[in-house]
Amino acid sequence: MIVVRQPPDAPHLHSTNASATEDVTPVYHTRMDHFGKQVQELHERHLRVESLLALSEKLQAEFKERLQSGSQCMLPSHNYTLPNGKEHGTCLALEVGGSTLRVALIDLNGRASTQPLRIRRIVASTIDNRVRDLRGLAFFDWIAAKIREMLLGDREARLRTQSSEPLPMGIAWAFPIDQTSIRSGNIISMGKGFHCSAFKGSDLGDLITEACQRLNLNIRLDAIVNDSSAVVLSRAYVDPSTRLAVILGTGLNAAVHLPVRCLDESKFGARRFPSTAKINHVLVNTELSMFGKDALPTTPWDEDLNARHILPDYQPLEYLLAGKYMGEIVRLVLVEATETCGLFNGKLPPDLSVPFSLETRILAAIEADFFPHLTLARFLREEWTLPGQPTPAEIRFIRQVVLAVSRRSQAYFTAAIHALSYLLHDMDDSLLRNGLDHISIGCDGSVINKYPGYMEKCQLLLDEMVRIDGTGQKRVVLESAGESAVLGAGVAVAMANAGA
Repeated sequence: MIVVRQPPDAPHLHSTNASATEDVTPVYHTRMDHFGKQVQELHERHLRVESLLALSEKLQAEFKERLQSGSQCMLPSHNYTLPNGKEHGTCLALEVGGSTLRVALIDLNGRASTQPLRIRRIVASTIDNRVRDLRGLAFFDWIAAKIREMLLGDREARLRTQSSEPLPMGIAWAFPIDQTSIRSGNIISMGKGFHCSAFKGSDLGDLITEACQRLNLNIRLDAIVNDSSAVVLSRAYVDPSTRLAVILGTGLNAAVHLPVRCLDESKFGARRFPSTAKINHVLVNTELSMFGKDALPTTPWDEDLNARHILPDYQPLEYLLAGKYMGEIVRLVLVEATETCGLFNGKLPPDLSVPFSLETRILAAIEADFFPHLTLARFLREEWTLPGQPTPAEIRFIRQVVLAVSRRSQAYFTAAIHALSYLLHDMDDSLLRNGLDHISIGCDGSVINKYPGYMEKCQLLLDEMVRIDGTGQKRVVLESAGESAVLGAGVAVAMANAGA
């Protein structure tokens, strides 16, 4: 790591001696300013449009390579068509993400309806470290208990589960699985700090179904989709220009609807390779988080985070830009600044001493700065249990670090989206014939939809990249798609039952 040394006898920044403060503060400010500029330069030196286009080209090459081989990325789903918008029905839908479980009752009313997709009732539960630490079957029993809790709050659904006909259910799953059918799939890995790794290779459908049976829930699992694929389905249900979707929250992933011919037969595993005479396209779970290991420039703090991670090198793109990691990168910088530049009077607040304790919501508050300095200082004092309010110099330094980390997150995310949209444009010549003047990307997740200015800045940068890349591809439009993963699980159920 970069270390900004200070003399061992240097007084603290918060000295109560007036003359000492007058003499020393400029020295500390100089160190902190210098360190802040180093942090900013290391995070932003590769963010020019030309550099991002070069990064996009490297990612495109990696995408094409993984479409031909590999068992963890570019996974063809069992969804070959997009919804036609005429699917109807009521079902139970789950979204199992890195930080939240959502259980909902979904009504599909048709694209022509004033409310094509309706969430009748939804219950969201936090997946914290206590849940991630669950071993054995306990994690799946926890999910089943939350399903029961949601059903108890809806009289019609409760009566439905007591009838002879089970309630159909779909799952949007945020982790890699090797799908063996629309209703089954073997868990590849969990990541994101989960510890129920003993079930690697086990069938997700069986694990969820058996957990529900242990609670006597009359439920039938009809569809499993990756969460990003679910966003494609839900957005395409209401907007036929949708071909891509991305989730950027705690983690990162994307799905894309590609011609079957783009994938090697080996990607389909034991199932028969689809006849292109009958099936033209397939929805592909990219596992986008896993790309970029040899293409992405990193900083010393990224390397520190990766080395300490439970799965080093497993999701290199996600480690640089997703919600779970943005705060940790900032925290690592603040730890070093405390040790070397006198930040926080040289004493690290206990609240910042725990890995992954700095939440993205705090970064959002710092960057947005909706309030005057004193209010922001008071906010940080309360969040981090500081003995005193941070000084203007410290606030300036902290915001500089946060801005550097978020700008890089936005830029690398945009480069990845550009690479995926170009892949689609390059490989699907039907886009030239369908009359669409743009391609929509459904965007779900707390970072892309809630972090101040994130989507807007990405759209501006994406427009600039498309303008100057010289390919003439269609405009790519980022569309906010809140709750789309859980809605997409419901669409997948309706499509499965319709024989899609």
